[in-house]
Amino acid sequence: MIHPGSALTGAGPARTPFHCRMSAKRVCVSDFEADAKKILPKAVYDYYRSGAEEEATLGENVAAFRRWSLLPRVLRDVSSVDTSVRVLGRSLSMPVCAAATAMQRMAHADGEAATARACKAAGTGMMLSSWATSSVEEVMSAMSEAAGGGSNVLWLQLYIYKDRELSLSLVRRAEEAGYAGIFVTVDTPYLGRRWDDMRNRFQLPPHLSMANFSGAALAFSEGNYGDDSGLAVYVSKAIDPSLSWEDIAWLKSNTHLPVLVKGILNAEDAVQAVTHGVDGILVSNHGARQLDGVPATLDVLEEVVSAVQGRCDVFVDGGVRRGTDVLKALALGAKAVFVGRPVLWGLACQGEQGVREVLELLREELRLAMALAGCRSLAEISKSLVRRSQLNSKV
Repeated sequence: MIHPGSALTGAGPARTPFHCRMSAKRVCVSDFEADAKKILPKAVYDYYRSGAEEEATLGENVAAFRRWSLLPRVLRDVSSVDTSVRVLGRSLSMPVCAAATAMQRMAHADGEAATARACKAAGTGMMLSSWATSSVEEVMSAMSEAAGGGSNVLWLQLYIYKDRELSLSLVRRAEEAGYAGIFVTVDTPYLGRRWDDMRNRFQLPPHLSMANFSGAALAFSEGNYGDDSGLAVYVSKAIDPSLSWEDIAWLKSNTHLPVLVKGILNAEDAVQAVTHGVDGILVSNHGARQLDGVPATLDVLEEVVSAVQGRCDVFVDGGVRRGTDVLKALALGAKAVFVGRPVLWGLACQGEQGVREVLELLREELRLAMALAGCRSLAEISKSLVRRSQLNSKV
């Protein structure tokens, strides 16, 4: 059922239906998800939540954090704890950034613009999906005009299309708008088999489109994709499966922005990435939405960090749900983490305010976790802080 006033009707800002309102205070990310599930139409919730096939990797992304225990230091004077970090030359208030998640106006009528404003208020960065329902320019404008002490830190997530000039046009628009970098997705030559989307015959609501593209075919608004996931059909028609390492060099030669690769899961590819001059690596399995059965991102983070040997920064996404997760990822070598689904749950619950609440929740959880672990700044976080847990080694 689509409730009046929801983002899917095109009739104004999304609002929580009265009978779905929750009186209890949301104290963790899972509370936001529980409320978002009550608000969102099933096909939209399924699209945001689901992973590929049997969702083994989806579960592993979260479970991996339980396989590590924290070893706190005490008597360290943690009366002041600094969570600030520099990412790609930009100062952020915390090492928690918003990941690229597609089609956010399905969650709330303000969509990506609301997320951008919330990120600025929180003093952190946002990665905008190529498949956003708000354009590159609209999102930067929303962030620039928003109040708050944070600077405008936006990165573009880029898919390489069969039409290479189309891809470059997005890069040029990002440059002109003031984006700070390009995260090129390298794990999606085809779309993974997402059973929920196949069953739901997922497609965008008719009043929405991928706002960075003109024409129904490229904007994912043709409206007739047969019995499959509409997005799978779209990817097979539009995205270039011939992408190779040479194309990373091609992209770098066509932009002055930092180029990072998103979707690395092993040391060999990490070495290839730095050999080809990337400015950073995002360890990612696409939110467990591509190849089911691959490792959790946390389980391969150390391997990638070791292979890179400090030649570029390494980031990670997937399964981050609490401040202690962030702390463990930093201890294993990540410069910062990106969170996707938690941001969507906040957006669905309360638009910009909901995203702000999720980000502030994660910041406060991280600050407290650092204090209780005896870390006064990110520089004091190291591998000595974590140990592989024997109790949960078989989780």
